[in-house]
Amino acid sequence: MSATDTDLMEGPLNISFSSHATIDTLDSENSRKFYEEFLGFDVIRTSPISLLLRLGGSHTIACVEVKDKPPMQMLNHNGLDVRTKADVDAAHAKAEAQQEKWGIKKITRPLDQHGTYCFFMLDADENWWEILTNPEGGYSWMFERGEQEGRGHLDRDFERPEETR
Repeated sequence: MSATDTDLMEGPLNISFSSHATIDTLDSENSRKFYEEFLGFDVIRTSPISLLLRLGGSHTIACVEVKDKPPMQMLNHNGLDVRTKADVDAAHAKAEAQQEKWGIKKITRPLDQHGTYCFFMLDADENWWEILTNPEGGYSWMFERGEQEGRGHLDRDFERPEETR
C-alpha cells in the first residue's frame, strides 16, 4: 500500500453538504398535494415515481413511490421548524381541523421536549413529521452548545434559546 493509499483511508470523507434525505409514498400525486398545499413545500416531479421537496433552504427530501412500505418509526421523523409556541399551536389546530382531508393518521399533543416545543403527526403514507420551535438555522444552536452531559437536550429543564420558548 502506498503512502497515497494510506492518506485516502485516514480521516473523514471529503463531504461538503448534506443535500437530501428520502421518504416513501404509496401515491405520489396525492402526497404532492399534501406537501404543497398543507405543509408548504416547493415540489417538483423528478420521474414518474419520484418527487423532490424543498422548504426554506437547499436541503431536499426525495419522495419515492413504492408498492408497499412499513410505517416510519416516530424517532425517524422529519422536522419542520416554526418560530414560536403560538406557531406550533396554530399548526396543531390546523392539522386537527384538516386531519380527515389529508388522511393524517395520528397527531400528538404539543409539548416541551428535547429543547423545543413541538407536536408530531403521521401522514397518509405513515411518515412522521415534527412541527417544532427552532430559531433560524434549525439545530445550529445545539452545535454552538457542544457536547451535552446527563440527559442533555432530553431534560425538561434543558435551557433552550429564548425564541423557542
